[in-house]
Amino acid sequence: MRRALLATLAFSFLLVPSARAAEPRIAAGVSAGGTDVSGLTLAEAAGKLYTAHAAALGRPLSTHVAGRKFAISPAELGFVYDVNKSARRAYNAGRKPHTGTVDVPLYTTYDRKKVEAYVAGIAEKVKRNPRDARVKIMLSKIGKVSSRNGRALDAKALAEDVGEVLGNPAAERILRPKLKTVRPKITTAGLRRAYGTIVTIDRGNFKLRLFKRLKLSKTYRVAVGLPGYPTPTGLYSIANKAVNPAWTAPDRPWAGAYRNEVVPGGSAENPLKARWLGIVNGVGIHGTGASGSIGSRASHGCIRMTVPDVIDLYPRVPVGTPVLIGN
Repeated sequence: MRRALLATLAFSFLLVPSARAAEPRIAAGVSAGGTDVSGLTLAEAAGKLYTAHAAALGRPLSTHVAGRKFAISPAELGFVYDVNKSARRAYNAGRKPHTGTVDVPLYTTYDRKKVEAYVAGIAEKVKRNPRDARVKIMLSKIGKVSSRNGRALDAKALAEDVGEVLGNPAAERILRPKLKTVRPKITTAGLRRAYGTIVTIDRGNFKLRLFKRLKLSKTYRVAVGLPGYPTPTGLYSIANKAVNPAWTAPDRPWAGAYRNEVVPGGSAENPLKARWLGIVNGVGIHGTGASGSIGSRASHGCIRMTVPDVIDLYPRVPVGTPVLIGN
């Protein structure tokens, strides 16, 4: 009986160190997230990694851009720091042949959709659309509204940066992304090319002004519509042009014997002398044989010029030129 008891104790004594020796330990020269876990069991390594990094990884993250700050906690981004998997990752790395030290990244995860939503919110708040330069056409001058650059955030790049910072306990928790400059389609410098020619017709002062590259080029005296047939006001453009145009007399009493008739271009009976620059609804700029009417309200809506003046104006004004008519 005594011999049997001694044999049992001896066997039990031998089993205890054998079981401890079987517990896996991380190889020498292995660290995780910069923390040495060499020789530790998985449980010991998990505890050490928690103590070393949990507080740092739990700190809020903030994005500073365009003079604004956007703070958020890792938990709001679905961030998880798994110390057990981090320890297992270190253990697996140590089992592979290596020389020197091996450092593995911590095992962390986050919700990509939540990160993308966080970044999209920042991008929307800091973006600024570019403003095209434009002209403000007035009868006697051309005003300018300057262009302005816009700005935009590279949301994809920022999302990647957020993901990297979340899992790196040594990383600064403040992100400072650069904004991209968004150029306008029309710059202030490009206005002169975009608006090479502008015509304004000042009915009250019987003047046609020609602007080239936003600067006053020439001024002509004109006649405009009678009170009963006023020249229309508004912003239009030169729709068509013709040399010695034919005149299709309208179906109106004032057309007299020419009513509904077509008078050939160049005819002495044609009131549209020399040149025609059509604007809208049969109204246009043309030469007149009644030069004494210049400087008065004399036409049936058209803008009259002397023949020399309309010939001078004609090549200077391409189709599509903006035309402002006002009082």
